[in-house]
Amino acid sequence: MDTNEQLRILGSTTGCISFKERFERSSKASLAATKINVLQINVGKRCNLSCRHCHVDAGPERTEIMSRKILNACLDIAKQKEISTIDITGGSPEMNPHLGWFLCEAGKLDKRLIVRSNLVILLEDAYAGFIDVYAKNRVEVVTSLPDYHDDGTNRQRGSGAFTRIIQAMRLLNQKDYGREERSLVLNIMHNPVGAYLPGAQKALEAEYKKRLFTEHGVVFNRLFCITNMPVGRYLEYLLNSGNFEDYMAGLCEAYNPLAAENVMCRSTISVGWDGTLYDCDFNQMLGLRVNHGMPDMIMDFNIEKLRSRKIVIGNHCYGCTAGIGSSCQGATVVGAG
Repeated sequence: MDTNEQLRILGSTTGCISFKERFERSSKASLAATKINVLQINVGKRCNLSCRHCHVDAGPERTEIMSRKILNACLDIAKQKEISTIDITGGSPEMNPHLGWFLCEAGKLDKRLIVRSNLVILLEDAYAGFIDVYAKNRVEVVTSLPDYHDDGTNRQRGSGAFTRIIQAMRLLNQKDYGREERSLVLNIMHNPVGAYLPGAQKALEAEYKKRLFTEHGVVFNRLFCITNMPVGRYLEYLLNSGNFEDYMAGLCEAYNPLAAENVMCRSTISVGWDGTLYDCDFNQMLGLRVNHGMPDMIMDFNIEKLRSRKIVIGNHCYGCTAGIGSSCQGATVVGAG
């Protein structure tokens, strides 16, 4: 499904007012950025998996890969003092041939450095070396594990995915990842398997830690909950299962003004594989580049202008503002996560 069709469907949602109207009613202002301390970089849409919930619509057949030239531009921007976090995503980031070089250079900047990996790829001979690259550069590794049961995870990420993720976690644990007494961080992202909001983040983290250690002998640092966004393959799932209208109505009903005030786009800039700038990763997948007269390409990056830009919004934004809030760092309502 192309982005225009996704936007048309999201815009025709019944049962709730537009997100723009809802936000402006609650906040008495338009949604705008306040700073840029997270540079999120999508280094390509190619992936060794084709996960059912993937909002990127990533897979082995995708050819979009960020070039070294654009990665160099990202590296230059990441040197700016205001940016404290470099957050690398995909697809499977490891399938970008320049990732190893980029991590070694970014590792010299003394910033928080994150790679969002499916972990399964680390079991392939061609990519196993990234475990050492991650450890050497003190990369924070984040992986998606929708369920601590194998059937739930496999339904989303493919047959056998759960077992392979556990195997990769063991390899990372052997490098001291995920151990509280060490500084190498291994975090998990949880998103619901069905058409409903995630549960309480702290309670889920405790249950995941208990189950994964006692049943599989693996450890991790933190668990973050993220709401399934009605974008990409997950939108197709909602439509095909007849859950779209009910799901959107549920997101709308669960709108939380506190979550809305803390959405991640207020402190993040997202860079697409071709250097286009977006307010967030979800806008990137809908083709909604930064707007309102702002520079929208990495080569024209201007932090003075972009740090206070007006955010491009749509009805998909209800996903980040429902309940305790949702972001790439989990719950956004203080004290809820």
